[in-house]
This record gives sequence, structure tokens and C-alpha cells, in this order.
Amino acid sequence: MEKEKALSLILESGLIAIMRAKSSEQLLEAAEAIRAGGVRAIEVTMTTPGALDVIRAARRNYGEEVLFGAGSVLDAETARAAILAGAQFVVCPTLDLETIAICRRYAVPVVPGAFTPTEALTAWQAGADVVKIFPASVGGPAYLKAIKAPLPQLRLCPVGGVDMQTTAEFIRQGADCVGVGSALINQALLQEGDFDALTDRARRFCQEVARGRSQV
Repeated sequence: MEKEKALSLILESGLIAIMRAKSSEQLLEAAEAIRAGGVRAIEVTMTTPGALDVIRAARRNYGEEVLFGAGSVLDAETARAAILAGAQFVVCPTLDLETIAICRRYAVPVVPGAFTPTEALTAWQAGADVVKIFPASVGGPAYLKAIKAPLPQLRLCPVGGVDMQTTAEFIRQGADCVGVGSALINQALLQEGDFDALTDRARRFCQEVARGRSQV
């Protein structure tokens, strides 16, 4: 998939599901459940056992129907390994300029982490496609709005503190998309195998993104 098409899919859907699991089997089952709920971009964290194998398997199963990216990427070496395994986007918890550079070299969307306005602008100027504001639980939607006011050109994705109650407000205050982890996919649901509940949660989060956009 071309970079611009992948980036457009992330921005149009407005939601990245952050998936952490104890096994690759759990993660692939969960991926199917949230895809059924309308989620089109799934971040597989590198803390998941066999994360690269999961990405390879997911790409075989879904082709380009769903985007699979690598998350919790800390350095350029890990980013390259993930891209070669099939990752269609890369997400980082922190700002690492070499990671941004390697993703640009391979024409893969990159979402580095930042917290302060200086970090966010530095990431953008280095070529970030979207800047992850993390942890967004510190400051909440009001903090995102404060960053966006003097830096409207930045695409921002809050992560941490994004749940069913805050999603629409983050969107209203300037988020271009949101990253959702345990509020959507938690280990308890995975252990119980309650994939219908995951599908329902995914659908409701997509509805909250749409609700926030309708009120901008």
C-alpha cells in the first residue's frame, strides 16, 4: 500500500487500536473482532511476544483491508525490522530522529511520541506524518487544544487517557486521530474470549470519533 493511501486510511478512520496481548493467537483473534467493529488501523506493540511474526501473519490474513503497524518502537533498527516484516506504519512512545528518518526512507507513515510543544514541532519538522501526544492523560483534551492553537499545521494523535468518555472531546479539541489501548482491548476480555464485546467496543469508539467530528 502506498504511503499516502495508508496515512489517509488512518486519518479518515480517526482511530488506531493499540493491541497488547500475551500471545500472537490472542492478538489475531482480537484483530478480527475489532475489524468487524469498523477499526481499520491496528498497532501491534513490540512488547507483544513474537510481534514481528504477528505482523507477518496479519498481513497474510488481511492484505490491505486493515492496516497493521508496529508500536512501542524505540529505535531505527527496530523500525526497519518491523517494516521488513510488513508493518504499514510505525508508532513510537518517544521522539527519535533516526527512527523518523528510516521510516521516511522506506516511505512508511511514522507517528513519533512527544509531549511538549517543542518536541511536537521538532518531530513535525523532522518529517513525522502525525505526532503522538503521550501521555495525553496529563492535561487531557484542554492540553491538546493548547498545543494546537499556535501549531495548527501539526497532525496530533493523543494516546493515554483516551477512552469512551474522552474520545469525542479529544477530536473536538483538535485531534486528527486517537490511539486507544486497554479501554478497547484489555487482557481480561482476551482471556475470556469475549470477542463480541470487543466488536461492540470498537463500533462504539468509531461512533465517538464521528460524534466528535460532527461537533467541530
